[in-house]
Amino acid sequence: MVQFFKKGSSTFYAVETDHRLDQHEKEKLMWAFSDAKPLSATSVKGRFIGPRREMITPWSTNAVEIAQNMGLTGITRIEQFDRVPEGEEPVFDKMLSRLYDGLNSRVFHIDRKPDPIVKINDIHEYNKAEGLALSPEEEAYLDGLAKKLGRPLTDSEVFGFSQVNSEHCRHKIFNGTFIIDGEEKPMSLFKLIKRTSQENPNSLVSAYKDNVAFVKGPAVDQFYPVNPDRPDYFTVKDVDTVISLKAETHNFPTTVEPFNGAATGTGGEIRDRLGGGRASLPIAGTAVYMTSYPRLSEAHRWELMMNPRVWLYQTPAEILIKASNGASDFGNKFGQPLICGSLLTFEHDENGRMYAYDKVIMLAGGVGFAAKKDAIKGTPVAGEKVVVMGGDNYRIGMGGGAVSSVETGQYANAIELNAVQRANPEMQKRVANVIRALAEGDNNPVVSIHDHGAGGHLNALSELVEETGGHINLDALPVGDKTLSAKEIVGNESQERMGMVVDAKDIPYVERVAQRERAPMYVVGETTGDHRFVFSDSNGRKPIDLEMADMFGNSPKTVMRDTTVETSYKAPEYDESKINEYVRNVLSLEAVACKDWLTNKVDRSVTGRVARQQCQGEIQLPLSDCGVVALDYTGRSGIATSIGHAPQVALADSAKGSVIAVAEALTNIAGAHLKDGLKSVSLSANWMWPCKNAGEDAALYKAVEACSDFACALGINIPTGKDSLSMTQKYGNEKVYAPGTVIISAAGETADVRHTVSPVLQKRKNSELYYIDFSADTLRLGGSAFAQTLNTIGSDAPTVKDAGYFKRAFAAVQSLVKNRRLLAMHDVSAGGLVTTLLEMVFANADGGLDITTEGFVQAGETDLVKILFAENPAMVIQVDDAKRPVVEKTLADAGVKFFILGRPSQERVLMLEHMGNERLMGIDHLRDAWFEPSYLLDRIQSGAECAAMRFENYKKQPLRYAIPASFNGTLASRGIAYRHDGGKQHPRAAIIREKGVNGDREMAYSLYLAGFDVKDVHMTDLMSGREKLDDISMIVFCGGFSNSDVLGSAKGWASGFRWNETAKETLRRFYNRPDTLSLGICNGCQLMIELGLLNPGGIDTQLPANRRPKMDHNISHKFESQFVGLTIPANNSVMLGSMAGMKLGIWVAHGEGRFMLPGSLKDYNIAARYNYAAYPANPNGSRGAVAALTSADGRHLAMMPHLERAIFPWQCGFYPANRLRDEVTPWIDAFINARRWVESHTK
Repeated sequence: MVQFFKKGSSTFYAVETDHRLDQHEKEKLMWAFSDAKPLSATSVKGRFIGPRREMITPWSTNAVEIAQNMGLTGITRIEQFDRVPEGEEPVFDKMLSRLYDGLNSRVFHIDRKPDPIVKINDIHEYNKAEGLALSPEEEAYLDGLAKKLGRPLTDSEVFGFSQVNSEHCRHKIFNGTFIIDGEEKPMSLFKLIKRTSQENPNSLVSAYKDNVAFVKGPAVDQFYPVNPDRPDYFTVKDVDTVISLKAETHNFPTTVEPFNGAATGTGGEIRDRLGGGRASLPIAGTAVYMTSYPRLSEAHRWELMMNPRVWLYQTPAEILIKASNGASDFGNKFGQPLICGSLLTFEHDENGRMYAYDKVIMLAGGVGFAAKKDAIKGTPVAGEKVVVMGGDNYRIGMGGGAVSSVETGQYANAIELNAVQRANPEMQKRVANVIRALAEGDNNPVVSIHDHGAGGHLNALSELVEETGGHINLDALPVGDKTLSAKEIVGNESQERMGMVVDAKDIPYVERVAQRERAPMYVVGETTGDHRFVFSDSNGRKPIDLEMADMFGNSPKTVMRDTTVETSYKAPEYDESKINEYVRNVLSLEAVACKDWLTNKVDRSVTGRVARQQCQGEIQLPLSDCGVVALDYTGRSGIATSIGHAPQVALADSAKGSVIAVAEALTNIAGAHLKDGLKSVSLSANWMWPCKNAGEDAALYKAVEACSDFACALGINIPTGKDSLSMTQKYGNEKVYAPGTVIISAAGETADVRHTVSPVLQKRKNSELYYIDFSADTLRLGGSAFAQTLNTIGSDAPTVKDAGYFKRAFAAVQSLVKNRRLLAMHDVSAGGLVTTLLEMVFANADGGLDITTEGFVQAGETDLVKILFAENPAMVIQVDDAKRPVVEKTLADAGVKFFILGRPSQERVLMLEHMGNERLMGIDHLRDAWFEPSYLLDRIQSGAECAAMRFENYKKQPLRYAIPASFNGTLASRGIAYRHDGGKQHPRAAIIREKGVNGDREMAYSLYLAGFDVKDVHMTDLMSGREKLDDISMIVFCGGFSNSDVLGSAKGWASGFRWNETAKETLRRFYNRPDTLSLGICNGCQLMIELGLLNPGGIDTQLPANRRPKMDHNISHKFESQFVGLTIPANNSVMLGSMAGMKLGIWVAHGEGRFMLPGSLKDYNIAARYNYAAYPANPNGSRGAVAALTSADGRHLAMMPHLERAIFPWQCGFYPANRLRDEVTPWIDAFINARRWVESHTK
């Protein structure tokens, strides 16, 4: 039956339950639904927008679990429905939701029974009907297999074969034979890529045979709780590591349904890095979006070249917003910072072919690490257990692997919509926590591990048991939709699941860890040793019963035949007198323009290990060339990562496009202090190409060959990558081709994360700017952003003429970075030199540049348009006058072409001198032109009002610090160290976390560094009575997304304390003690406010409604991520009282951070305020710019910003230049103050 609840005038909750709810159960749900009223009626009139009835939403999964934590049983589904106001046209995403004409007790009813196992007698017809993308050769293979077995194959077997052997999963084109212009090429594409690792193994540990590539890493300090199956204290141990690199694309699902397509693309790539070796750990992510033009401004005249299409599923603007929302949402809730990315919009119609990213590119990449001992997967033996961990099976992504392997629009909508995904990052976080726990132990019980992605159980489990064979119990697989057939159970692509092989004796330990983390775990089968792959149920039915060799197939090798098509493109025509107009236009391209609309909604600080993210300078603009993360909290060894691509160049010449893409990734990463220079770097190459169209296969081969040759010549390798080779979109008989694209992701070990050079110009008048050429080529405009604004491509595109020269230039710059010779550096790429120079001053509130082109003129280049807009790989560096001689000698000794560009100036202009003529460019005016495309996109996601406030205020709210001169930022001055002395007792603190919390490790380390012994406590420990907190003096509720913020921020977390008497009594006892402190950050702040823990009576009292504080959504109604300024007023907080008067930078990362304070502000104990009252520096719109409240006695502090992510200068988005020698920031004193208070109250 279904019970309806009504909240306000338009929100309704439908609760599916197996019994009639009694009054006590209704009262619990009324609390959970924030005072929604139960309805006596079994139906509700009106029109409603709600989820598709056949797909249980992740929101429902979390809501049902919250109900279970509250002691409510028999509830199977909870969904939210929104009433459409009369007379209004409903607006909703038809991929995820539907319109209901009234609600009744059958709202969740699906009139369907599981389909029986079907015997397939006609493979060809079944292939066509189901859209399995089997080739004629594969159909013949399956017909032959059926004859060999003497029986028809089942639908599960044919479907399974199609998924496991799809182009998406098996990369048949990359492994195939290419015959170009009648000549068979000697190497496959995959062999060309592998050649880079054969010739340049460098520090490779594992390549091509796992979910990720591994490279030898440093020894690091692993900070972890010793026994993860119970509450235990953190310690530090030395661990030898390997570094992981991976990038994936999720193009087709993102084209069809952008939010979940990009979300599951991000989740899938994270799972790849979880599934490396015998378990590995992700640290940080990257993202790239490529779409057709969003058409947001009539001033963007270049967008008129092609007419808008009748878009198949979503408009480009919708895709950009929804896809980036989905990827950001998954990373935010999982707890992976996104630290580097790129964006390109493009359309071009010439030579009878339309090129555009109608089939979009969504790349999710990232870096991570594993213990060296776990880098290579173990070999399963017979009798080991097959385990699946994660969520239930739903009818999701059926055929995703196959459908992703063909042109979008080729199949009927029903088949393509069948690949729509469902993302539950909070579930994946639970599974990841188990894997983290197993990986951190001295004896990792995992033999082998594999993520669930394309092909579902079929692909994941078959690869796990490939060496031995395996028997899988169909009944043991969790089913969230009882109407699933056997084929749908084994083949669905429900996300957030990992498969692993574990020795039987280790199962109890793994189960204890999983139960503690609330991660569903199922022992679903075992390895057999008979080399068969069998799924069977308790009734003896076997939807799959094949030899492993039969499952993986032996179909003929793919042969690609093509002829080279020589194509020339019109060159740009230009007039030097229009340069100012050209600059504004180039800055307005989404690829060049400000990406604030992307960075302001994605967490860039979670983990506390981010040393370089996108935003730089006192105005915090997204300008960084690379991202950098620390491998531990000592802030030295780390990983740098960057991205490069040049599809416009590739249209002109596919070989040059590959070279420029690699070069861009490398010039982007050059500002990081790489341990062994260029040899530290490994690449991932992701290939997106419209194959099987005239000339495109030949262009692809040429591109891959050039990429291989260039990498080999540079002495680096490409140990990982992916391909998506069906990049066309059909509109009836018309095709739109995505430009052949390779996206290069670079990663390498850094020797010191603190030495990464910023692109922001330092305000030092006694300094010079230099131009360093990396291309050894003349300046060329082909494939440039400038050409794009003129609706041209041009055939004269730049390249790197001499790989040896590039290596020398790179080595010289690395020497300068290592020896701290540079004040700033920024690469020349999209938008050319003029964009580089402007971006170097955009993030400063004042100052400009005096620039001369004399060096170019002396080198023979007098064309000012080429000087300003050519995108030849190059670098601009800023050098203090005192260091100029050594810098010039280093570059000259390397044989590198360089010359002086100019100097910083006090005027807020870029003054350009060219051959005796001067030209002025207003920096602030051009900065607004650069920011405007971000504003236009932000209007869609933040609303017109907040977007306008951000556009108006971003330049008026620079970060300002006020740190007392007496503050000595050394560890020694604070009496602390990175590691505790072994035998000494310290005051005891505990971090408390719930499922979905993701800020636990950085908080634990902040406490540990300040001198606490820190215990890891999960809510399951408190609810079960395993942990009593009686010997704990301070507790911290950590940040994150407990229960994915379902039913309101921290509502689900609060339910565990409110309705579980064991946990409630433990909390009550802790707060009734006079010698305790507590802190809640972000989600923990929301929890403390929800439970009333700042009140004198704690959880047992509530302030009257006219004084009771609450937390509400940010005024932008979206997640806000920013490094902002905070002022500490006079206050009595134990932690912050001594810091009164300071102004400090701090991270915010929240969606519901607005303090709703109904009383007078003087009624509240305010402990911190944002420096500015207006949005976005007040990121949530809190009244009085309130950022933190404390209890009347100062012992208990609830704070939204993350001080634990800003205790080291290298964690900060901006830190005063005169204090860069500080080892810690003043925020560490908040934790030291707490420790000292505990010491003084427990003697």
